[in-house]
Amino acid sequence: MDFLPYVLIGGGAFMVLAMMVFAFSGPSAERAGARRLTAVRGRHSGSPIASAMEAQLRRISTNRTTKMDTFAGRFIPNPALLKKRLHMTGKNWSVGKYGMVSLGLFVIPVALLLLRGAPIWLSLAIGIFVGVGLPHKVVGFFIKKRVLTFTARFPDAIELLVRGLRSGLPITETIAVVAQELDGPVGEEFRAISDKMKIGRTLDVALQETADRLGTPEFQFFVITIAIQRETGGNLAETLGNLADVLRKRSQMKLKIKAMSSESKASALIVGALPFIVFTMIWFINNAYMFHFFTDERLMVAGGGGLVWMAIGAFIMAKMVDFEI
Repeated sequence: MDFLPYVLIGGGAFMVLAMMVFAFSGPSAERAGARRLTAVRGRHSGSPIASAMEAQLRRISTNRTTKMDTFAGRFIPNPALLKKRLHMTGKNWSVGKYGMVSLGLFVIPVALLLLRGAPIWLSLAIGIFVGVGLPHKVVGFFIKKRVLTFTARFPDAIELLVRGLRSGLPITETIAVVAQELDGPVGEEFRAISDKMKIGRTLDVALQETADRLGTPEFQFFVITIAIQRETGGNLAETLGNLADVLRKRSQMKLKIKAMSSESKASALIVGALPFIVFTMIWFINNAYMFHFFTDERLMVAGGGGLVWMAIGAFIMAKMVDFEI
């Protein structure tokens, strides 16, 4: 019977979130876009403009926003930047879904802590930390993972471009070949570049838009190389081959630095996490004893000072093991 209030709160929060999702989601943009693409294929099968129309419709359907996205954008600061970050993950996540998940992660911990008798300011602080910090960290994790995968496979794409150029194909067709041959983030990004050129974008504009979205120096090097070659001329295949070699050596250097600094990073992580682990263990053993940190002003000041010094130490250790190449 002690778990009945928690079950009721969890079930009620889930029902509220489900009703809000159904209320603000509106029609599915993905299904509507799929229906339009299917209709285009049926009417224009064999037509030379079918691929260009398909790419344009895919872009239009991607840019559509639902009612839930509009509602969440009113309360989330800078929704355009958030939408860009969600797109960089490569997942089918929208601003509305992100807002609903953040709201659920905020409400549930606050309700559980209040039932346990925690102070309201502590409950709100933990709720904000979980509801705002956790989704942000998850999105950042998937962005970093996708960028690392792209960077690791990007030299292979450049070498495939070099082979296509040496065989006599133009740069636009070699980009389409890379989009077809490679999978993962590299294939997706080159496919997006090819689709943009099919609907009238120039190569420079399509490449720069992709570089701005990815934000990686490796792809920016690639864009600058092609732009300089188009202005000054020269052997593009040889230039891109040298770029692929430089990017591979740059990746090897990053791995060496990561291996050399792994011990320091592990030590910093253990030292920084140990006080919080001990605090949590003692809280579960004797929460009445640790509760004085939230009621006694002297312990509150001491705890706040300790957190400040720990933050300073973590910042210094992070800078010591952070190397730019």
